[in-house]
Amino acid sequence: MNSSHDEGASLVRNSTLYREFLAEREEILRHKWIESEKVGHDIGFEKALLEWVLRHRGGWRQSRGLGNRARATAGAN
Repeated sequence: MNSSHDEGASLVRNSTLYREFLAEREEILRHKWIESEKVGHDIGFEKALLEWVLRHRGGWRQSRGLGNRARATAGAN
């Protein structure tokens, strides 16, 4: 049983989707740190997430070559 759990965990860790999630999360945390430093207090993850998605996500995804792929996938559904 433990072996199949390890295999599943390995598949998740090695998946493109999971790696993109981790990269995006890192960018959000970076944004949170920068904006918190600007105002002199922790702005919180939720505010940082919303700001980053609204201000930076599109450009970030395009720079990673994800913009067109995401639109194509959404259009297929």
